[in-house]
Amino acid sequence: MYAIGEFMAAIGDVPVIEDGAEIRLRSRDNFAVSPLLRKALAGKTADLIVAPRDRAELLRVIQQAVRLRIPLVPRGGGTANYGQSVPLAGGILLDLRGLDGILWQRDGRVRCGSGIRMDLLDAALRPRGWEVRIHPSTRKASTLAGFIAGGSGGMGSCGFGMLRDRGNITALQMLSIEDKPRTLELRGRDVELVHHAYGTNGIITEVELPLAPAWAWREVILAFPDYPSAARFGVRLGKEAGILKKLISIHEAPAPAMMRALGGLVPAGMTAVFTMLAPSTRDAADDMIAEFGGTLLADHAEGEGPYGAPIYEFAYGHGLRQIQKSHPQTTVLQGMFPADGLLETLTRIHRRLGHVGPMRSEIFLSDGEVVGLGSPYIPFQDPAQMAELVQAMQAEGAQIANSHTTGLRGVGIKSIGARELAFKREMDPHHLLNPGQMEAEAVASALPTDGWRFRKAG
Repeated sequence: MYAIGEFMAAIGDVPVIEDGAEIRLRSRDNFAVSPLLRKALAGKTADLIVAPRDRAELLRVIQQAVRLRIPLVPRGGGTANYGQSVPLAGGILLDLRGLDGILWQRDGRVRCGSGIRMDLLDAALRPRGWEVRIHPSTRKASTLAGFIAGGSGGMGSCGFGMLRDRGNITALQMLSIEDKPRTLELRGRDVELVHHAYGTNGIITEVELPLAPAWAWREVILAFPDYPSAARFGVRLGKEAGILKKLISIHEAPAPAMMRALGGLVPAGMTAVFTMLAPSTRDAADDMIAEFGGTLLADHAEGEGPYGAPIYEFAYGHGLRQIQKSHPQTTVLQGMFPADGLLETLTRIHRRLGHVGPMRSEIFLSDGEVVGLGSPYIPFQDPAQMAELVQAMQAEGAQIANSHTTGLRGVGIKSIGARELAFKREMDPHHLLNPGQMEAEAVASALPTDGWRFRKAG
């Protein structure tokens, strides 16, 4: 289909992988968390993996791909959940992890190569007293540009908001996909053109971020008698601006028992709250825990708990991955619970859908307000069941993104308007970047989701 042999001859000694089994393995991301995507994306693979070691090699790859009209799918650690980095039209899987390293750090900011792994970045920053503001639960595999291109928030979002919130991304350097690739530097609100765009409108080569003070975070696991009392605590903790926290993740019974690595830590019938708290405001946090009737189950330095992984690997999308180890048919919906009446919305959805499966809720900031994310853990049956649950959650005030499809429009987290489409045409005039993810219809059966809605800039 594509002139792969001619392409390989033209790029010289740029590293490539031709082995079919390896290509098939690395053409997947974490879409297996969705039973619908497992079926819809089966057999979608690249024709070749190319791993440039520096900018010069990347430019050579782009130029030859443009000349031969071969699609390029930029990729970091391959940790996305919606098939964002699955090659829908074949072509070249472009492994950008070679573009790593810290270019400079000063004034509470850092500038890095886009392919730097997020855990290694934090490890390099900590000796100077800084850390990345927000990172995903897949920090040990995710690259910085991969998180920006495919993610939306994570650890740190309860203090700093989502990646899309003003100030969380300072600048992005991009390459266009043309015969003579251009370098663009995006700052301010222009970075929103590229954030969560799945690498469809330019290749990120450098990232500049603001940093946060590096606290000696404590992983604190709490138990509450039931989900409503845990939700009251979680929402209140989210609103306490003076208490330094990095994670607020609520898991109703029996979800903690379904995570085998926790080893029965959470008593049967109790709802767990996974948190990360800073020592400097711990007294205030402990007062809150007592006031809301929480029981302390575990208190460890970050990554040193007895459950074999940092506590954030039991939160956000990682919580589902833990449960699927023993309950593979379990899945979730991506419900966003708006700030207005947040606790009431969580309570209504729990009352209506608590029989389906245990609730999971993440509490964080968006547009400066405390919001929630989650759904019940769902024993998957069929698309009709999922559509019914979507409609029930929407009826109770949730906004639902479709985590069981792929494509920007289908998922519904990023708004695609005239400005975004014009930027795509400017940066990728031959439509070679991750084709099928921005312009085309979603790959999977549609669910009646309405997408996430944010306040307009202004």
